[in-house]
Amino acid sequence: MFRSGFISLIGRANVGKSTFLNKVIGKKIAITSNKPQTTRDRIQGILTTEDTQYIFVDTPGVHKPHHALDERMQDISFSSSRGVDLILFMTTPLKEVLKGDEIILDNLRGTKTPVFLVINKVDQLKKISNIDSSILLYQKLYPFAGIYPISVEKDINVDRLLLDIKEYLPEGPLLYPDDILSDKPERFTVAELIREKVLLLTEEEVPHSIAVTIESMKQSEDNPNYIDIYATIVCERESQKKIIIGKEGSLIKQIKQKSILDIKHFLNSKIHLDLFVKVKKDWRNKTRDLQALGYGKDNY
Repeated sequence: MFRSGFISLIGRANVGKSTFLNKVIGKKIAITSNKPQTTRDRIQGILTTEDTQYIFVDTPGVHKPHHALDERMQDISFSSSRGVDLILFMTTPLKEVLKGDEIILDNLRGTKTPVFLVINKVDQLKKISNIDSSILLYQKLYPFAGIYPISVEKDINVDRLLLDIKEYLPEGPLLYPDDILSDKPERFTVAELIREKVLLLTEEEVPHSIAVTIESMKQSEDNPNYIDIYATIVCERESQKKIIIGKEGSLIKQIKQKSILDIKHFLNSKIHLDLFVKVKKDWRNKTRDLQALGYGKDNY
């Protein structure tokens, strides 16, 4: 008996949804950082075992929108909970429920899809028993089908969660070939890996103001053992461009070096990477720019 189905991951920013996805898939297909709004797209991660195909749908963290881009990200998060077999509402141990969690649960209230409460980062508690107060807070807000205190980092209860998810997936055939790990093309992941390095190496407004596009990615004509990649980092102001480049090109060099390491591992190939930086003023609020940079409504 084979089972296959879709599981939506939804929650506030920085609760660990993308880290969880990478953990269960066994490969980095979604970027992570400690910055809010790291995930901007709907990403499907596919885990195939001998008797089950889990299709996890990772979504942007829910937050108060400030730009047209933020509004589209929030639309992605809420729409991704429709048409799935199970929803994982992920949060962290709290002494009181945050407004963002209340908004998410209010939005889920009309759904007939089962919802699991997944409380990540329990390893940060002084005592694991302290999780009980957080569980009680959330039980008052929503009739969850299951409750799972986990730690992705310390691998606590993740296998148990996967076993119980399986019971909620319908009997059915493979929905994707068994060697596919994500629904996103390689160019998308390469661009995201570069954006991740900008997130890690910059502060304040810069991380949220950038996008990355792949201008070209193909086998090198000079050396077939290499893949030549040309990418552009888009920002909103000249001052941000100067920060990204750094004094005498110092920061763009770091971004390039760190990106090459991850991209080589992802593509399993030697690569040559050229990075450029371009200014598009207020691109996060302009429909045409959002479309050109891959954030238009047609892209989801």
